[in-house]
Amino acid sequence: MEPERIILSNNVFTGIGDEVRPLGIAFSGGRITVTFDPDDVDAHAAMGTEVVDYGDAFVCAGFHDAHQHVLQAALFPSELATEYLGTSELDCVRHMEEFSRTRPQGWLLSHGWRETAWTPSRLPSRDSLDAAFPMRPVAMYSGDAHTLWLNSCAMDELGIAEDTLPPSGGSFDRDEGGRLTGVVREAAAMLYVSRIMAQFSDDDLAPVYQAYFSRLSAMGITSVCDMALSLIPGADGIRPGVYERLLERGALDVRAHLFPTLSDDQSNLEDLQARLEGDMLRAPGFKQFFDGVSSQHTAWLNDEYEHPRYPGDVGRPTIAPERMRELVLSAASRGHAVRIHTIGDRAVSEAISIFDEARERFGEPAQGANTLEHIEDIVPEDIARLREAGLVASVQPPHTVIEVEQPERDLGLWRANRMWPFKTMLGAGVTLAFGTDAPVVPPTSADVLYTALTRKEPETHLPEKGWNPWENVSAAEAIRAYTLGSAKAVGRSHELGLIAPGMLADIVAWDTDLLVCAPERVQDARVLATFVGGRCVYEQV
Repeated sequence: MEPERIILSNNVFTGIGDEVRPLGIAFSGGRITVTFDPDDVDAHAAMGTEVVDYGDAFVCAGFHDAHQHVLQAALFPSELATEYLGTSELDCVRHMEEFSRTRPQGWLLSHGWRETAWTPSRLPSRDSLDAAFPMRPVAMYSGDAHTLWLNSCAMDELGIAEDTLPPSGGSFDRDEGGRLTGVVREAAAMLYVSRIMAQFSDDDLAPVYQAYFSRLSAMGITSVCDMALSLIPGADGIRPGVYERLLERGALDVRAHLFPTLSDDQSNLEDLQARLEGDMLRAPGFKQFFDGVSSQHTAWLNDEYEHPRYPGDVGRPTIAPERMRELVLSAASRGHAVRIHTIGDRAVSEAISIFDEARERFGEPAQGANTLEHIEDIVPEDIARLREAGLVASVQPPHTVIEVEQPERDLGLWRANRMWPFKTMLGAGVTLAFGTDAPVVPPTSADVLYTALTRKEPETHLPEKGWNPWENVSAAEAIRAYTLGSAKAVGRSHELGLIAPGMLADIVAWDTDLLVCAPERVQDARVLATFVGGRCVYEQV
């Protein structure tokens, strides 16, 4: 088969080994047909073949963000919603007043606030929003995507009254007098934010998704995993209709892998798998939640939090362990992969045990891979168990430095010193899959690499020596986790994540050698061109 396009470069990182080398890469039919010595290009190029010589540019497989919430990441910010951290509760209210001038009607929705970054550092209440918006519903989603701040009008619209019971796995905050404050947590936050976002139709969202994917293409990201944001079926934020609209129009430029919520009724996944069989859009498995986040004391721990909010404060499972076991084993019996949100060390341990049993009884999944998401804290002996159970560790390097003081404050130094053990897990033979959890942090690919290499905050470059720098990984390890590791999480390592004959031609050319440049230069690197299936979806002007 004659190649449609050939790429040449003196610095190609195939992902096989840790070195770069001169290479010619020929594409045809969306796949790499052959790789060869660039001096032999005349022997491989046909009359109509386009040959692009990138000289000394660094060429590697396209990056694959293994964990995003695409609906929220695309919305925040867009013309439909806004994103803002703020310096205080009132500062966030003022920002929403400004945003309201651009959206004169309907819901006002934002993402990004973190009370730990405010002065004073305290939880907000509906009263401040009510003063500014007495007649209009306002919903402000927290930066960690586990808490929702509502005004009274929003609570009325959502049917939340003083006697409303939160869904299982969720809670409502109340003040000292027992009155609802408007702060809604965990499963309740996820349920109600999904109801708010249901106001946006697939047609409304299609251009928002398309613009977002264009941003990803410019970052060298060629694939994403769109992960359910809620443990409640039907409230997971997965919008397959948006992807299908883009695919029908030939406007889907990023490979997407959808992971809806796991429940007793597995038809939500099986219906998707029946109709999504192409290379661009797949549904490889399910997602579920075992716990919350340590900053809110909702991550499930073996031992008490450093500053417990009540005696025996170890967080809690969002789903009872026996119920999680029942769900995972049922999915495994039908050949389905499951990816479980596990942040606390107890949640990690319990999930490994469940997956170990599933593998022993039913073997490997038919499509994706059983995967633990986040794994912020893990007892050392569980690292070997991860590998032995054949699990992928889906981790997000920028999470390590969202707030470097938080782990020690909430978990104590003894646990903080072992958190996010990327280097240790790699050394034990665990497969890492890198991502961002966008919109929890931006989807910026350079920041994923920078934080993996340095454990420093992307904007301030602090701490000076990095946070837990003994867990830094090499550039080659980081790129492999961000390409081949993520491909393993979706069961596609046979066709994604490497530059080799037979692989899909998802390839990126960079102006900087990411393998040898100083970590500080990674953030200055720019994409020259991004190819998905051999088609150029981004080119630097």
